[in-house]
Amino acid sequence: MNVFRESIRDKVFYNLVFFAILLTGASYLIGQLTAGQDLKMIKDLGLAATSVFGLFIAVFIGIGLVSKEVERRSIYSLLAKPVDRYQIVLGKYAGLVLTLAVNVAIMTVALYVVLAYMGWKLGAVSMSWEAPALDPALLKALALTFVELCLVTALALFFSTFSTPLLSAALTFGFFVAGRLSNDLRNFDEVMRSSAGGRVAEAVYWILPHLAAFDVRAQVVHGQYVPAAYMALTAGYGVLYITALLVPATVIFSRRDFK
Repeated sequence: MNVFRESIRDKVFYNLVFFAILLTGASYLIGQLTAGQDLKMIKDLGLAATSVFGLFIAVFIGIGLVSKEVERRSIYSLLAKPVDRYQIVLGKYAGLVLTLAVNVAIMTVALYVVLAYMGWKLGAVSMSWEAPALDPALLKALALTFVELCLVTALALFFSTFSTPLLSAALTFGFFVAGRLSNDLRNFDEVMRSSAGGRVAEAVYWILPHLAAFDVRAQVVHGQYVPAAYMALTAGYGVLYITALLVPATVIFSRRDFK
């Protein structure tokens, strides 16, 4: 709860939420420039805004969860209390996850408000839409986006336990981009002459988080069905990867010397 209160007081949080809501509202105006694709563009931009601004919150606040305590030397007062080090790491992670949940909830409400207005204004042509304005399937895309952001937060926290804030941010963004493009590595051995290089690419493919699996925005926007089994499997993968990051993060932080 202390991490959550500190995060919501951070100007970065308010700025990102403000611009995310602004972008969601602006998507309605941008949608007017298209012919018959207004609703799709609003949904697509709204979901993209949730993902992008949530990513910035996860990275820029996540990398400071541990480093700020070390730089301000407030870590010593925390370690002096009857709290285990692993509890500090998990508590900070849980606090930022709660911050992300509030952020995603705010942008979800803003997106549905814009869509509700769009559906009311263009109700006469709603029969031609692939999906209704207030499509409940949007919640599926938002749910997987939230799990993805939780995974990115775990990445940022993991790197912050042993590196500087700048390096942590670079590594987190690097893993995010690589995770979104990880599918390209699966068949990389077919375009490489070196078999060793192909094996390395395959190993990297299995190590990287497969973040592309969390992006079902295109399916939802175009009214395609996203199976519940896929949702459960993808969310379960996210939970396992988060666990695989938090466990070594707690071990590294527990063994770190702050003298």
